[in-house]
Formats: sequence, structure tokens, C-alpha cells
Amino acid sequence: MKLEETDFIEAGSGEKVILVHSSVAGAKQWRSLMETLSNDFHVIAINLFGYGDTRVWEDDGKQRLKDQARLIEPFLPTGDDKISIVGHSFGGSVAMKAAAMFKTKVRRLALIEPNTFYLLKKYGRSEAYQEAVTLRDAIKSNGKAGRWEVAAEVFANYWTGAGSWDAMHHDRKSKFAQALMPNFHEWDAVMNEPSLGGYFAKPAMLSAKTSPTHDGNACCGSPMVNARGSPPGSWTSSRARKRGNA
Repeated sequence: MKLEETDFIEAGSGEKVILVHSSVAGAKQWRSLMETLSNDFHVIAINLFGYGDTRVWEDDGKQRLKDQARLIEPFLPTGDDKISIVGHSFGGSVAMKAAAMFKTKVRRLALIEPNTFYLLKKYGRSEAYQEAVTLRDAIKSNGKAGRWEVAAEVFANYWTGAGSWDAMHHDRKSKFAQALMPNFHEWDAVMNEPSLGGYFAKPAMLSAKTSPTHDGNACCGSPMVNARGSPPGSWTSSRARKRGNA
């Protein structure tokens, strides 16, 4: 895949920390954390495909985690410097792939509720994997038919609890359905990933808050709520066009 332009926001200076958002969110999901970390680090929150000003996914082939992970590539340091990557939900799956791809440049990897559904299949968790398949099929079938509010209702009620959709204000429902559209392609990436091999066999490399299974508080739908927080301190919005611009 051609190295694409990556939309991002940034704050602070020092060693780079790359933040990778979840589905139905965007880089601004991290604004409170950016304010906290910017005193000590150069914090960069990227927008994945279809979020912010990063282009929508239009390739004929199915999206892969490595396609999303390559959006981090412009921010890789030169020389012996390293980065840390933080990923949330789908962003956690992307962060894992990026750490495997750019492992000589990664110092730390922090994962929050990564939705690595492909691991459920790999390790024989057939019932949990089928639950993910059912959710995927509901999103993709309704999305393909243009019924995005129906898809959003299923998505919201699954991740944030029954009745979540009905409790939303009408305007918020419309925004939620719009923000869900990139998720149509994200399912291809997170369900069909080949094994990452033995790279993550070292526990020190991985800090996961939960397993990829649904626990009632999982966050694929919740970042639009969690993104609310105190205003950012001092960050700017930019696009990365080539390595060295970050």
C-alpha cells in the first residue's frame, strides 16, 4: 500500500507517544490524556482511515491491520530513538500490529480493551468468536444497505448495554451513525488477521486491561462518551506527508 497522508493532532515535546483511537471515535478521544502527557512527551494522536482528515478506505481489497498500522510509519524516529504506542479497542489491535511491524522502533506498547477477535478463533473460543461474527454481520449487512442508524443501534446496545441507543438524543444518534461508517471495513481487518507469531510472547511488552471478549463495559461504542473531558492544553492539527514532518 502506498504510504498515505495521516491526519493527527499533537502536543508537547520529548520522546514520542503515539495514540491510536477506537472505532466511532477519532484522535480527539485522547484530548485529556494528551494534556496530561504533554508535559513529558511528544504526544501524537492519529486519525485512522475515515476519521478526521485521513482519507476514507476505498481500496478494492479488504482492509488489513497492516494498512492501518502504516499510518503510524511517518512518525517513526530515526537513529536509536524509540516510540511508545497506546491503543484502545480497534486502535489496540492496530497498535499490536504496528508494534510487530516496527518492533525495533517501539519501546512500550499499552493496550486498552483490544478487540483482537481473530485470536478467539485461533485459540478455539468458538462461542465468543461467533458472537463477534454475529455483530460483524449485523453492522456490515445494514451498512451495505445504507441502514446506518439500524447498524448503530445494534453496535451501541452491544457495547454500552441494552437501551443505550434509545437513551441517546436524536442529534447524537445521527452523529453516532455517521461515525460508525469506517467500522464497516475495520471488521475485515480485525477478524481476518494472520497470527502475529511469537513476538508478543514476552509479557513485559504487553499491558492489556481486558481480554478481547465482550464484558459489558467494552469500549468499541463507548469512546464517543469517554472522549469527553477537559479542553486540551496546547495541541495542533496537522497532516504527515512524509517521514520527518512529525
